[in-house]
Amino acid sequence: MYLEMSSPAPCTRSWSISEDSLRRYVYFASESCIQELLSASDTTRVGNSSDGWKVLTLDNGVEISKRRSGSLHTFRSRWLLRSVSPEQFITVANAIDAAKQWDSDLVEAKYIKDLEDNLSIIRLRFGESSKPLFRNREFIVYERRETMDDGTLVVAVASLPKEIAAGLHPKQNNAIRALLLQSGWVVEKLEDDSCMVTYVIQLDPAGWLPKCFVNRLNTKLVMIIENLRKQVQACPINGDV
Repeated sequence: MYLEMSSPAPCTRSWSISEDSLRRYVYFASESCIQELLSASDTTRVGNSSDGWKVLTLDNGVEISKRRSGSLHTFRSRWLLRSVSPEQFITVANAIDAAKQWDSDLVEAKYIKDLEDNLSIIRLRFGESSKPLFRNREFIVYERRETMDDGTLVVAVASLPKEIAAGLHPKQNNAIRALLLQSGWVVEKLEDDSCMVTYVIQLDPAGWLPKCFVNRLNTKLVMIIENLRKQVQACPINGDV
């Protein structure tokens, strides 16, 4: 079954599906997302112009790159966190109740449904005062968390098809339901308990926005990275995490 996920048209239909069917769909859909994230984080391909990534900024150890994906752009940030383990970083980055501390545009983040220990459905809402790219937008996304054989942690995040999302959580009248396409984190374990973090985001904001607003996402990424770095470094190291 093919599900169209790129149309910004308002959703007038909703699908009610069983939890088992939802779980199977998310596992299937998230496989390609995980592979895309691992490819984007592959250090042997970083800087290789043939893979389509264009470096926008490289400052203070943080690289922001962009790659065209159809009519949209995918943004990637990479940075090294010294003396921070992958588990410590993910504990902070995945603390949904604290997400507003590192993303000031976020108004509300809540779990709609836990399908497995490593698989959840989440609603993200941005309000009137958010930046134009996110203003009055909401996202219904899956989040899948996996640990690879080499200890690399991957968190795959993407919107559910609009009909499934509408069946799980009806859209609020004043909100625009946007789409987060294949996005997420890859956190690679390095020596001396440090880690290399790759964050990938591809956004269809739904509704018309000037191109400069969409491309300004790289500025938001820099802000998120700096806020996350502060949060992680302030988090006490717990060997039992």
